[in-house]
Amino acid sequence: MSHSAASLANLDLNTLAERLGRLCREQGVMITCAESCTGGGVASAITSVAGSSDWFETGYVTYSNAAKSRLLGVSEALLETHGAVSREVVEAMVAGACRDSGAALGVAISGVAGPGGGSAEKPVGTVWLAWGNDQDAEAECHRYSGDRFAVREQAVRESLVGLVRRLEAR
Repeated sequence: MSHSAASLANLDLNTLAERLGRLCREQGVMITCAESCTGGGVASAITSVAGSSDWFETGYVTYSNAAKSRLLGVSEALLETHGAVSREVVEAMVAGACRDSGAALGVAISGVAGPGGGSAEKPVGTVWLAWGNDQDAEAECHRYSGDRFAVREQAVRESLVGLVRRLEAR
Protein backbone atom coordinates (compact mmCIF):
# COMPACT_ATOMS: atom_id res chain seq x y z
CA MET A 1 0.00 0.00 0.00
CA SER A 2 1.41 3.40 -0.93
CA HIS A 3 1.94 6.06 1.71
CA SER A 4 -1.05 8.09 0.51
CA ALA A 5 -3.26 4.99 0.42
CA ALA A 6 -2.23 4.11 3.97
CA SER A 7 -2.89 7.64 5.16
CA LEU A 8 -6.32 7.72 3.47
CA ALA A 9 -7.33 4.52 5.26
CA ASN A 10 -6.43 6.11 8.59
CA LEU A 11 -8.67 9.16 8.16
CA ASP A 12 -11.98 9.31 10.01
CA LEU A 13 -15.15 9.11 7.94
CA ASN A 14 -15.97 12.82 8.20
CA THR A 15 -12.47 13.83 7.04
CA LEU A 16 -12.69 11.36 4.14
CA ALA A 17 -16.10 12.73 3.15
CA GLU A 18 -14.80 16.31 3.32
CA ARG A 19 -11.84 15.39 1.11
CA LEU A 20 -14.22 13.68 -1.31
CA GLY A 21 -16.35 16.82 -1.42
CA ARG A 22 -13.37 19.06 -2.20
CA LEU A 23 -12.36 16.80 -5.08
CA CYS A 24 -15.91 16.65 -6.45
CA ARG A 25 -16.23 20.44 -6.34
CA GLU A 26 -12.81 20.97 -7.98
CA GLN A 27 -13.68 18.53 -10.78
CA GLY A 28 -17.37 19.40 -11.11
CA VAL A 29 -18.34 15.78 -10.44
CA MET A 30 -21.60 14.46 -9.00
CA ILE A 31 -21.38 11.11 -7.22
CA THR A 32 -23.85 8.47 -6.09
CA CYS A 33 -23.88 5.29 -4.02
CA ALA A 34 -25.83 2.03 -4.19
CA GLU A 35 -25.74 0.30 -0.82
CA SER A 36 -26.92 -3.01 0.49
CA CYS A 37 -25.16 -4.26 3.65
CA THR A 38 -24.08 -0.74 4.68
CA GLY A 39 -27.72 0.38 4.79
CA GLY A 40 -27.09 4.01 3.90
CA GLY A 41 -23.83 4.45 5.81
CA VAL A 42 -22.01 5.87 2.79
CA ALA A 43 -24.80 8.36 2.09
CA SER A 44 -24.85 9.28 5.78
CA ALA A 45 -21.10 9.95 5.83
CA ILE A 46 -21.34 12.04 2.67
CA THR A 47 -24.33 14.09 3.80
CA SER A 48 -22.70 14.83 7.16
CA VAL A 49 -20.60 17.34 5.18
CA ALA A 50 -22.20 20.77 4.88
CA GLY A 51 -22.80 21.66 1.24
CA SER A 52 -22.69 18.03 0.05
CA SER A 53 -25.78 18.69 -2.07
CA ASP A 54 -23.37 20.40 -4.50
CA TRP A 55 -21.87 17.00 -5.38
CA PHE A 56 -24.26 14.35 -4.03
CA GLU A 57 -27.90 14.28 -5.11
CA THR A 58 -29.04 10.67 -4.87
CA GLY A 59 -28.13 7.50 -3.02
CA TYR A 60 -29.81 4.10 -3.10
CA VAL A 61 -30.32 1.62 -0.28
CA THR A 62 -31.28 -1.59 -2.07
CA TYR A 63 -31.22 -4.17 0.68
CA SER A 64 -33.37 -6.78 -1.06
CA ASN A 65 -32.80 -8.41 -4.43
CA ALA A 66 -36.18 -7.05 -5.56
CA ALA A 67 -35.03 -3.50 -4.79
CA LYS A 68 -31.75 -4.07 -6.65
CA SER A 69 -33.78 -5.09 -9.70
CA ARG A 70 -36.51 -2.46 -9.41
CA LEU A 71 -34.38 0.59 -8.58
CA LEU A 72 -31.02 -0.22 -10.18
CA GLY A 73 -31.99 -2.52 -13.05
CA VAL A 74 -29.97 -5.49 -11.80
CA SER A 75 -31.33 -8.50 -13.67
CA GLU A 76 -32.96 -11.28 -11.70
CA ALA A 77 -30.91 -13.77 -13.74
CA LEU A 78 -27.68 -12.12 -12.60
CA LEU A 79 -28.82 -12.25 -8.98
CA GLU A 80 -29.83 -15.91 -9.29
CA THR A 81 -26.63 -16.95 -11.06
CA HIS A 82 -24.07 -15.06 -8.96
CA GLY A 83 -25.90 -14.06 -5.78
CA ALA A 84 -26.23 -10.54 -4.39
CA VAL A 85 -22.74 -10.65 -2.90
CA SER A 86 -20.73 -10.84 -6.12
CA ARG A 87 -18.58 -8.86 -8.53
CA GLU A 88 -21.25 -9.04 -11.22
CA VAL A 89 -24.01 -7.66 -9.01
CA VAL A 90 -22.04 -4.73 -7.53
CA GLU A 91 -20.86 -3.78 -11.02
CA ALA A 92 -24.49 -3.80 -12.20
CA MET A 93 -25.54 -1.85 -9.08
CA VAL A 94 -23.05 0.98 -9.66
CA ALA A 95 -23.96 1.13 -13.36
CA GLY A 96 -27.67 1.35 -12.52
CA ALA A 97 -27.13 4.01 -9.84
CA CYS A 98 -25.10 6.20 -12.21
CA ARG A 99 -27.54 5.64 -15.07
CA ASP A 100 -30.55 6.60 -12.93
CA SER A 101 -28.93 9.54 -11.09
CA GLY A 102 -26.78 10.92 -13.89
CA ALA A 103 -23.76 10.86 -11.56
CA ALA A 104 -20.29 10.68 -13.13
CA LEU A 105 -18.95 8.35 -10.45
CA GLY A 106 -20.47 5.96 -7.96
CA VAL A 107 -19.80 3.17 -5.51
CA ALA A 108 -21.84 0.03 -4.85
CA ILE A 109 -21.59 -2.26 -1.83
CA SER A 110 -23.05 -5.70 -1.16
CA GLY A 111 -21.89 -8.08 1.52
CA VAL A 112 -22.49 -10.35 4.47
CA ALA A 113 -22.31 -8.18 7.60
CA GLY A 114 -23.37 -10.96 9.97
CA PRO A 115 -23.70 -12.34 12.46
CA GLY A 116 -25.67 -14.84 10.33
CA GLY A 117 -26.09 -15.28 6.59
CA GLY A 118 -22.58 -16.41 5.74
CA SER A 119 -21.58 -19.55 3.86
CA ALA A 120 -18.36 -21.44 3.20
CA GLU A 121 -17.99 -19.56 -0.10
CA LYS A 122 -19.06 -16.18 1.29
CA PRO A 123 -18.36 -16.10 5.02
CA VAL A 124 -19.49 -13.29 7.31
CA GLY A 125 -17.33 -10.26 6.54
CA THR A 126 -17.28 -10.84 2.76
CA VAL A 127 -18.05 -7.54 1.03
CA TRP A 128 -17.92 -6.73 -2.67
CA LEU A 129 -17.44 -3.09 -3.66
CA ALA A 130 -17.49 -1.55 -7.13
CA TRP A 131 -16.56 1.96 -8.23
CA GLY A 132 -17.34 3.35 -11.64
CA ASN A 133 -20.09 4.77 -13.79
CA ASP A 134 -22.77 3.54 -16.17
CA GLN A 135 -20.16 2.31 -18.69
CA ASP A 136 -17.28 0.90 -16.67
CA ALA A 137 -16.68 -0.41 -13.16
CA GLU A 138 -13.86 -1.82 -11.07
CA ALA A 139 -14.75 -4.27 -8.29
CA GLU A 140 -12.90 -5.63 -5.28
CA CYS A 141 -13.75 -8.29 -2.73
CA HIS A 142 -12.83 -7.61 0.89
CA ARG A 143 -12.95 -9.90 3.92
CA TYR A 144 -13.51 -7.79 7.01
CA SER A 145 -13.29 -9.03 10.56
CA GLY A 146 -15.30 -8.05 13.59
CA ASP A 147 -18.97 -7.80 14.41
CA ARG A 148 -21.76 -6.43 12.21
CA PHE A 149 -20.97 -2.82 13.14
CA ALA A 150 -17.26 -3.27 12.38
CA VAL A 151 -17.89 -4.94 9.01
CA ARG A 152 -20.28 -2.19 7.95
CA GLU A 153 -17.96 0.60 9.12
CA GLN A 154 -14.98 -0.89 7.28
CA ALA A 155 -17.06 -1.16 4.10
CA VAL A 156 -18.20 2.47 4.37
CA ARG A 157 -14.59 3.59 4.91
CA GLU A 158 -13.31 1.58 1.92
CA SER A 159 -16.14 2.98 -0.23
CA LEU A 160 -15.08 6.55 0.52
CA VAL A 161 -11.36 5.77 0.18
CA GLY A 162 -12.02 4.23 -3.24
CA LEU A 163 -13.98 7.28 -4.43
CA VAL A 164 -11.23 9.64 -3.24
CA ARG A 165 -8.50 7.54 -4.90
CA ARG A 166 -10.33 7.48 -8.20
CA LEU A 167 -10.87 11.24 -8.22
CA GLU A 168 -7.28 11.92 -7.19
CA ALA A 169 -6.11 9.75 -10.11
CA ARG A 170 -8.05 11.81 -12.69
